[in-house]
Amino acid sequence: MDLAAGTLERGRVRLEPFEERHRESLAAVADADPEIFRHMPFPVAKLGYSAWFDLLRQDQAEGRSIPHAVLLDDRIVGQSCYLNIRPRDAGVEIGSTWYARDAQGGIVNPSAKLLLIGNAFAQGAERVELKTDALNARSRAAMLKMGAQFEGIHRKHMRRADGSLRDTAWFSVIREEWPFVRAGLETRLAAY
Repeated sequence: MDLAAGTLERGRVRLEPFEERHRESLAAVADADPEIFRHMPFPVAKLGYSAWFDLLRQDQAEGRSIPHAVLLDDRIVGQSCYLNIRPRDAGVEIGSTWYARDAQGGIVNPSAKLLLIGNAFAQGAERVELKTDALNARSRAAMLKMGAQFEGIHRKHMRRADGSLRDTAWFSVIREEWPFVRAGLETRLAAY
């Protein structure tokens, strides 16, 4: 797997690898509604979004992640990232995903997942992972709805922003499942 950064686009949704020019718009959207980060391990509400942006940019510079600004009709509405890139194992995680409330429940997330998962498999991935706080029912439902396979719960897997330990729900899509998952996402998006 040779996962490289690049702009991904489908219809009204575009994903752009992070650049410094994205900081201000992402921070404005994020800081306007800190409640959307209640299940994120990074303390956005306490430290502000810009601190998280710095951390993601550092991981990006060191080749550990490829964070993307997510745009709808040329307006930044959130982010989604390639994380835990493992070229030797042909695996990658898609995570650190969040969207402004007015971008939730429509075309943004299915479009972003279609683009990110498809791009990962096109660049040689054999496995795409997704995970969330086990208490995040909305995120878990979205992963199941798109066709990802639930793999179980890792108990006391990582710290929440408040310092408590969270259980993490794991999901995946493997190469052989991708045609089914892609078809489901395309069918959903055809309704828009």
